[in-house]
Amino acid sequence: MTPSPDLPDSPDSRDPLGSLILHATDNGVSWITLNRPEAMNAVTWDQRERVISLLADASADPAVRAVVITATGKGFCAGADLRGAPATGDRVPGDVARTIKRGAQRLISAVLDCEKPVVAAVNGTAAGIGAHLAFACDLVIAAEPARFIEVFVRRGLVPDGGGAYLLPRLIGPQRAKELMFFGDAVSAADAERLGLVNRVVPADALEKTAREWAERLATGPTRALAMTKQLVNASLESDRATAFAAEAAAQEINMTTADANEGVASFVERRSPSYEGR
Repeated sequence: MTPSPDLPDSPDSRDPLGSLILHATDNGVSWITLNRPEAMNAVTWDQRERVISLLADASADPAVRAVVITATGKGFCAGADLRGAPATGDRVPGDVARTIKRGAQRLISAVLDCEKPVVAAVNGTAAGIGAHLAFACDLVIAAEPARFIEVFVRRGLVPDGGGAYLLPRLIGPQRAKELMFFGDAVSAADAERLGLVNRVVPADALEKTAREWAERLATGPTRALAMTKQLVNASLESDRATAFAAEAAAQEINMTTADANEGVASFVERRSPSYEGR
């Protein structure tokens, strides 16, 4: 998927990293585009840090009200490319766990914790941490050629980057084990059937659909969406009493926002609401 020409140039495009992670904001949507098509968009250490930073910026910027993560070329993300990571010297016990915590898990957490809705527009193969990057997003749109691969078992590895956390919550433990035990490629159509993606579209409709969804989100009540995202994510680890208490507290806070007041007023006045994200 190639970024639309009507997106403004990012200041970051002047440096090498900016050419590998394209970024632009348009109509309240932050577009983050992985741009190493020759490497199937495998993510290096510095690219990962850039994506994490852009997601944090999106949370903090009132002008950003939705995020799209996508990629160029035939691949969405082939996983982690450890080239370019800081040198660590001889490996000692704890190094691998520390690397995962500081790296892949931080990337996935950055998506889950982003205060704006995040849409994945998956243009091609998403493997390993690349698949988990997509699954961590709030909504996933896949092009028909896209595939999802839990590639770790093929390398004799345990799934990392939040895979064993994300997949059972999306499709249940047995389906998750099937994907992780065998490492078979899952087509976009099968991913939709399993519940891993929201929608499958022709490749040439991917950007248009992602733009429509993201811009619709960007005109919504941004703070209410942020709290809804937090409630849904937290509910997966909560008992009913805790979830109900969190829901009530969130609504209490939300009712202080301008958008909540606008939503109620528009209902009373029988007109369409105009949300400002505040």
